[in-house]
Amino acid sequence: MRKLVLSIFTIVLSYYSYSQRNVVLIIADDLGTDYLGCYEDYKDTVDVPNIRALLKKGVRFSNAMSNPVCSSTRSGILTGRYSFRTGVGGIVGGAGGSNQLDTSEITIPRLLKKFNTNIAKANIGKWHLHQATPASNLLNPNKMGYDHFEGPFIGQLPSFTNWTKYTNGVSSNVTTYATTENVNNAVSWLKQQNSKPFFLWLAFNAPHAPYHLPPANLHSYTTLSGTTLDISKNPKSYFKAMLQALDHEIGRFYDSLKKMNRYDSTDFIFIGDNGNTIQTAQITNTAKAKGTVYQYGVHVPFIIAGPSVVNPGRKSDALINTTDIFATVLDLFGDKSWPTLIPSNKPVDSKSIFPILKNTSTEIRPWQFCENFKLTPDSTDGKAMRNKEFKLIKLDYGKEEFYNLNTDPDELNDLLKGNLSSIEQTNFNYLCSEMTKLIGKGSFCNSSSDIKNIVDQKSDIYPNPFHSYIRSESFTDREIYELTDCVGQILFTGKNIELQNFSNLPNGIYFLKISNKKNQTIKLLKE
Repeated sequence: MRKLVLSIFTIVLSYYSYSQRNVVLIIADDLGTDYLGCYEDYKDTVDVPNIRALLKKGVRFSNAMSNPVCSSTRSGILTGRYSFRTGVGGIVGGAGGSNQLDTSEITIPRLLKKFNTNIAKANIGKWHLHQATPASNLLNPNKMGYDHFEGPFIGQLPSFTNWTKYTNGVSSNVTTYATTENVNNAVSWLKQQNSKPFFLWLAFNAPHAPYHLPPANLHSYTTLSGTTLDISKNPKSYFKAMLQALDHEIGRFYDSLKKMNRYDSTDFIFIGDNGNTIQTAQITNTAKAKGTVYQYGVHVPFIIAGPSVVNPGRKSDALINTTDIFATVLDLFGDKSWPTLIPSNKPVDSKSIFPILKNTSTEIRPWQFCENFKLTPDSTDGKAMRNKEFKLIKLDYGKEEFYNLNTDPDELNDLLKGNLSSIEQTNFNYLCSEMTKLIGKGSFCNSSSDIKNIVDQKSDIYPNPFHSYIRSESFTDREIYELTDCVGQILFTGKNIELQNFSNLPNGIYFLKISNKKNQTIKLLKE
């Protein structure tokens, strides 16, 4: 009888602890690791005591990977699925364009509702997964499981002090500083929930452009003038002021939770959604900043803190993705049955970080993956996969790059430009194989013998790389030429290829077949 009572007490205590659990996901917009002194690769630092406060009660992940841009990272978090599955590969409504997120996707709030209808669910702040038109789109956050949505629907605000907010589909003009308004809205919503457990997605627009001087009481950068000229000359200084203002308001959010006696029962997840922009990047080659699959574009701060963390104050070098937040949030609420609700045609890629939080495991996956693709393709589109030491990049136009991140974290020395050692070749083959299995089609790396034969063939075609015209001293008007791209699509077939202007083709790898030269296919590179 005593054992039975003890078992019942344990079950009740376990249920109570989960039923009172709350989770807040805090997203900083366009924030890599190099402005945070708590990260090993920092190059500058900002006084952010409230973000740092999470370190003592949590786990800091030193090897977290996002996608290169905001919409694709957010779709991955919400659905737990990589971009090639959701179709959201770029910036919705941004340069190059992206598909919008299918509203039929299974999401965190939809699963939480099935698990426990008492859990309150809100998205406060930036959405950026759909266009604001037609007007019916404005209710998509609610359709996809949130009880409440309040914030800017699009990506970049026109101004942090004059912007449009949408509250469950209804628009209003706001002149309150956006970062402050986000916290005001979050606190107001939480006060209405009384003692309900809650999941809050708190997505700030800061420190994303437009760069500006925040209200004076939110930062300590007193020498900044705030003029348009000064901002254009010193965007990094204003970025830092915006980051400090964000930290100040995060601290005010903590204080409100403490007054409501909700702080100690809340787990916090803090992330940046991608790396820093060209204007704020602290690397020499800014072409590897936000919007690219290079480390600077996808290595982001990632901290989980709160009562679910065992032995807090730790650092983990585990390979984790922002996509893993999906499974982790469900685990934090105690939902273990969600995988049974996932249909076979909608596979979830997310891996729960819960075992690392509980200090029962040091790893959850052997590799990380990220990708970038747009409706109008460009040379930055591509995919990348890394393990603990090496990283393989496969750009969509055909170029491959391979780096040792332990010795070359800034990705300056492409190992494919030289001869690979046996260890390097083994890791290259492994990452090629894993990426091919993940994507589920074709061979993902140019490592087969037929491609190597093409690459090694010599020809008198010039220039190679070419920009517009392809020429050769041996071209004649009797030959038939066929130019294809790297996936076999025929772009030109016929005579007199030297008269054709190919300047409109995207940069990448192409193959030229010549009819009267048996078995000759020549690889060309367009730059």
